[in-house]
Amino acid sequence: MFQRRTVLRAAAVTPVVLSPIVLAACSGDEGGGTNPGGGQPQQPEPPKAVLTAEPAVDAKDAPVVKPVTVKVTEGTLTEVKVTNPEGKELEGTLNPEKTVWTSSEQLGYGKSYTYAAKASGSDGKPVELAGKFDTVKPAKVIRATLNPGDDAEVGVGMPISVKFEAAVSDRKAAQAALEVKTSKEVEGGWAWLSDRQVNWRPKEYWPAGTVVEVAAKLYGVDLGKGVYAKADVTTKFKIGRNQVVKVNTPDHVMKVYRDGSEHASYPCSNGKDADPNLNTPNGTLIVMTKEPTSIFDNARYGYTNVKKKWCCRISNHGEFIHENEENRGNIGKANTSHGCVNLLEADAKAYFDSALIGDPVEITGSQASMPTTSDVMDWLLDWKTWQSKSAI
Repeated sequence: MFQRRTVLRAAAVTPVVLSPIVLAACSGDEGGGTNPGGGQPQQPEPPKAVLTAEPAVDAKDAPVVKPVTVKVTEGTLTEVKVTNPEGKELEGTLNPEKTVWTSSEQLGYGKSYTYAAKASGSDGKPVELAGKFDTVKPAKVIRATLNPGDDAEVGVGMPISVKFEAAVSDRKAAQAALEVKTSKEVEGGWAWLSDRQVNWRPKEYWPAGTVVEVAAKLYGVDLGKGVYAKADVTTKFKIGRNQVVKVNTPDHVMKVYRDGSEHASYPCSNGKDADPNLNTPNGTLIVMTKEPTSIFDNARYGYTNVKKKWCCRISNHGEFIHENEENRGNIGKANTSHGCVNLLEADAKAYFDSALIGDPVEITGSQASMPTTSDVMDWLLDWKTWQSKSAI
């Protein structure tokens, strides 16, 4: 009885002992224990290297002034090609680590560029980048011009002028792209004289001998309403000696000053005193052009096709300093011109030869003042008014 009970008790507990052994044996049938769930085999590790580009693949309206970059992490670049619509590759360079490629060539407006880049990862696996991006497409492209031009030597009153061939609605953006560097410390500022013209002038006359560099970095700048500049423009010029002309109209004398001292004095005849429409108007003007001969017409006052010599234009209102031998009897005695400063021929030639574009001409003593309607009104405005015309 004892032995039978013992055997039965052993049989009863056998499943409890054997059950985990059987389960353990089943779990080791196939796969060596690497796929305990019995599901799909594990996928291979992805490549470590990651390729990215800026502008991104499929980007639209990408800026044309930022360089194109292709970068790789956890690897090195083995090939980078960025081609324009004509199939020409953009120029560019790799950094020493061969992890970043940067373009060195300007992008064009409204073009599609294609990426083809390859890299090798730190794990030895290759990766590739392909695709396209599109640059901004302007509603209109316009030219901008700069004055003075390269290598010019100009007078101490010469403004810097940027002119656009169409209206600029975002003046702040345009002005932010303009830069002036001077060899001597000069206080000055930009002022918009119209929606197509912005000028820079010093607060006081330029110091003689100043070298001026101007960069209008306008390419790629939205000037408003989708209007973009065709190209950047730059200039480098020099300020000449300090020469200022002063005319107090009742005195019938034109005086030329160099560095503040009287350099020359010429008898003159100015605009008629009695008629404000014919005065030589008050104001600080500049020599705008120098013309060995010029033709004068004013049918309202009874003359056309009148030829005069040694003509220096001082406004777009119609005033010149020029020879007028026909008015010899009044030169130095009476004001009888229609607004110009008349000189004897020898004096006109001497002054003409001494003048630079941008020399100031200060007129005082007249009944009328020069209207601020010309595109060369810079010195007719006081400094506070000038500053108020800045967009920034």
